[in-house]
Amino acid sequence: MIVADSSAWIAILADAPNRAAFEARIAEAETVIVPTVVLYEVYKITKREHSAGMADLAAARLRTHKLAALTASIALVAADASLEHGLAMADAIVYATALMHDATLVTGDVDFRELSGVEFIPLDDA
Repeated sequence: MIVADSSAWIAILADAPNRAAFEARIAEAETVIVPTVVLYEVYKITKREHSAGMADLAAARLRTHKLAALTASIALVAADASLEHGLAMADAIVYATALMHDATLVTGDVDFRELSGVEFIPLDDA
């Protein structure tokens, strides 16, 4: 089980050099969890940088996976993670979602690189 964060999805959608690594990791996972804040970020970034149509397609793709809403439990774990690791709110929510689902966080975001339970794939990998 994995949580793919916004950087993973954006790398796939933007055809980044490491796209294949993220796609392979998502394809091999039995379950892919998408925190609703990731849905928000991917939709917003895709709409801003590409088009409304592409943003709709991106959202539809993410929604084929298991969406995880922000619950009170995740919010509290996220607040603690933010304080402990200096994470921004959205990053803390994504990390807490992975922790609460006992899932590996797959990311290209360097803010997560040293945290436990994280599989870091550098964004500039070929």
